[in-house]
Amino acid sequence: MTETARLAAPVAGEIDLTRKPESQWRMVWREFRRNRLALIGAVVVVLLTGVALVAPSITPHNYAAFNRGQPLRPPSERFWFGTDRQTRDVFSRVVVGSQVSLAVGFAAVALIMLIGVTLGAVSGYAGGFVDNLIMRFTDIVLAIPQLFLLIAAAALFRPSLLTTIIVIALTSWMSTARLVRGEFLRVKVQDFVTAARALGASHLRVIVRHLLPNTLAVIIVQATLFLSFAILLEATLSFLGLGTQPPTPSWGGMLADGRVDMQIAWWQTVFPGLAIFITVMAFNLVGDGLRDAFDPRQRGR
Repeated sequence: MTETARLAAPVAGEIDLTRKPESQWRMVWREFRRNRLALIGAVVVVLLTGVALVAPSITPHNYAAFNRGQPLRPPSERFWFGTDRQTRDVFSRVVVGSQVSLAVGFAAVALIMLIGVTLGAVSGYAGGFVDNLIMRFTDIVLAIPQLFLLIAAAALFRPSLLTTIIVIALTSWMSTARLVRGEFLRVKVQDFVTAARALGASHLRVIVRHLLPNTLAVIIVQATLFLSFAILLEATLSFLGLGTQPPTPSWGGMLADGRVDMQIAWWQTVFPGLAIFITVMAFNLVGDGLRDAFDPRQRGR
């Protein structure tokens, strides 16, 4: 090593001032990669999304077609997951059902975040009467059992995919609003927000340029965890007959159809149930991994 290089090299225990600081997103990605379970969950989510996008082209049979003379056939080379009482191919229905579950999950979570983040941001930033009004309304909605709200709302409107998405969103935004409000209350008193106000920044600019970016980590984690929650709610509504209607297949509806033949045709409920379990578990693993990656206290462990 030359004399110049030796002098330029940092001494042990000293901070290397020549090294560029690592961005938050790079640190999050590094920590997320270290979590093997979270990576497995992410791979499963990508695979499920890919399957849902190309579902009609990879199914060996038409999900709504009747195969005459083949009721309740066990899994075989022709029917990989067997057939149901109506002679329909269970594998094809499970694959196409992934479109419904993921579509409801992503759309419902987008709407949940829109409502929850908006109300939480307004409540936390405005404070005072506006904060009390929004939070008391949130408390009232939280006091009503969600399953009751789901059933009541679904019963008032014609069951459909769009109705399911709206019903799930309108009954699930409350915790997001409270979480975002808490983050806004914590961040808005910090010095950089006070400096932005002193420089004449408008309320909208303070919220969009300073408060929301510092709340983004919490919102991302919340959205990821809510994806599995929304998929479970969709399955619950479909199981009760209040979700997606036939002939469109849904995992919850398949469970409802197969429960009467569970003892003699286990494949009707096992495969849709496994699909729900794997999907929900994958999103939960990703959500837990993101939560740990965004938490500075978890880094380096």
